[in-house]
Amino acid sequence: MKPHLGETTGLNAAMHAGFFLLLAASVARFVAGHGLSGATPLILVLTGALALVYVAGVLSWEALDRWRPVWLTAVIAVWLALVVAAPSFAWCAVPLFFVCLQMLRPRMMIAVVVLLTVATILAQLRIADGFDPSIVLAPIAVALMATMTFLQLDRDRHELGQTVGELLRTRIDLAESQRVAGMVEERERLAREIHDVLAQGLSSLRMLLQAAQRSWDTDPELAKAHVSRAVDAAGDNLDEARRFVKGLGSPRLESTDLGETLSALAEQVTFAATHPVRFETSGDPYPLEPEVEACLLRVAQSALANVSEHARATKAAVTLTYLADKVVLDIRDDGVGFTPASTRASGLRGNGLRMIGERVAELGGEMVVESAPGEGTALAVAVPTREVR
Repeated sequence: MKPHLGETTGLNAAMHAGFFLLLAASVARFVAGHGLSGATPLILVLTGALALVYVAGVLSWEALDRWRPVWLTAVIAVWLALVVAAPSFAWCAVPLFFVCLQMLRPRMMIAVVVLLTVATILAQLRIADGFDPSIVLAPIAVALMATMTFLQLDRDRHELGQTVGELLRTRIDLAESQRVAGMVEERERLAREIHDVLAQGLSSLRMLLQAAQRSWDTDPELAKAHVSRAVDAAGDNLDEARRFVKGLGSPRLESTDLGETLSALAEQVTFAATHPVRFETSGDPYPLEPEVEACLLRVAQSALANVSEHARATKAAVTLTYLADKVVLDIRDDGVGFTPASTRASGLRGNGLRMIGERVAELGGEMVVESAPGEGTALAVAVPTREVR
């Protein structure tokens, strides 16, 4: 969009100042050369009229609206009358060039600029002693320079507007992409939590109830113990689910440290499953960040659930190792094993392992899975940490 004459810009200020300076210089020259007699009163009246019309249009630019072409016609008409009466006023055409350039469409603009240029040339020829090529060439050169300069500025302004528009669209697209990415990330987080809290809880209940079913006829007391454990596990899982909805951490870690929690988890799986789970620690234990403890607990729950459901193992082991700058959790079993590369296609182990890897990666850690058909499985995760004092 072109700037208008009512805007306070450097170009407009220079144009207005130049117009009035040239107008004042022209009238001063005429009065100095002709005195106050003869045509001078007419020149003074026309000069005052031109100044008033010009100022009135600039100050009431917004109110003029569709009357702006009439205003421009009046300005040019009064200026032409001045040029006819006093050719020295021809140089006021220079700021009028810029007025036309700002107001008119290209074809009309060129026509009016040509009119102003021709009027300027004819006015100068009237007062020249003889033919001087500069009288013709100078106004043409000024008109060309003014026109080309303004057109270039207008193109630059248009390109800048397009660039700003593209940047705004890019910003909107980026914001939308970030919003979608945030939704996807949150969906993945919810999927992991649901898998760890609900799916693992249901898996534990299933193992306990299956154990109760196996001993229901042969050992009723043991079956009752399994059912009692299942009831306790259901309560624990319900608490976990409620705290998950509220965005809180696992209640298992509130009253005990990670080692004790993992030891209790190993005992629970041993009691419910058909294979024993041994837990041990290595290194000198130290307090861990809550998010690290929560991550490792979820990893252990998910991994042991995978062992119980898919490995058909006779034993498993969990090792928590404290190192100076990280903590390592290893889960091993002697089950049927699998091909790690095929987990993405299987949808069984692969889904749980993918979620474990994502959870560990969020804390800057690493996950390594070693397995082969018939050779068991070893899962190791290492999470960088700092000692919490």
